[in-house]
Amino acid sequence: MKNIIITGTSRGIGYEMALQLANQGHQILAISRKIPQALIDHSQITCLSVDLSQEEDFESVTTFIQQTWKKVDVLIHNAGALINKPFESLSVADFEYVYKINVFALATLTQSIIPYLSKGSHVVTISSMGGIQGSLKFAGLAAYSSSKGAVITLSELLAEEYKEKGIAFNVLALGAVQTEMLEEAFPGYQANISATDMASYIANFALTGNQFYNGKVLQVSSSTP
Repeated sequence: MKNIIITGTSRGIGYEMALQLANQGHQILAISRKIPQALIDHSQITCLSVDLSQEEDFESVTTFIQQTWKKVDVLIHNAGALINKPFESLSVADFEYVYKINVFALATLTQSIIPYLSKGSHVVTISSMGGIQGSLKFAGLAAYSSSKGAVITLSELLAEEYKEKGIAFNVLALGAVQTEMLEEAFPGYQANISATDMASYIANFALTGNQFYNGKVLQVSSSTP
C-alpha cells in the first residue's frame, strides 16, 4: 500500500480520487481549504486544511510527513483555479491568483516533497487540453490555459532533472469533465465524462503509469481536436 498526497480534495475529481484510493487501502493525505466530512471520517485519510495560495501553509504538510509517513510514493497535483473572463477584463490580480494556485503552489509543494520521494515515486500533474499547443482553445481562459501550459513544461523539466533518482513526473491533460468547477465556469455545459470516472482513470495511472512513462504528457479527452 502506498502513501499518496492529493491536492484539491474538497470536491470533484480530487474528492472522488481520495475516497477511491483510500478504499483500496492506500494511505491518503488530502489537501484542500475545505474538508468534506466523508474524508474526515475515513480511517485511511488524513485531511489538512491548506490554502495553496499561502506559502506558509505548506509547513503543515512537511511536518506531517516528517512526523508520520517519512516517505511519499505518489503526489497528485489536482488542485486548480479557473477564471473565465475576456482577456481585456483580466487584471494582474486575476493572473496572479490563477498562477499562484496552478503553477507556484505546485512548484512549492513539489520542492517540499522532493526529499521524501525516492526511486519508484510518481508525481502526477493534472493539466488541461487547453494547455496543449495546437489544441482547441476557448475564449476567456487566457490565465487558466496559459498556466496549464506552464506546468506541462515544468513537469517535463523535472522529469529530466530527477531521472537519475528514479522519480517519475508525468502530466495528464484533461478534456471536459463534469465537475462543479466546469459548471461554474461554463453554466449549462454538459461533459461526457463524470468526475468519478475520471478519478478512477487518474488513480490507476498514478499507481502504475510510472512503469511506462516519464516526462510525458498524455491527452485524456474523448473529443477531437
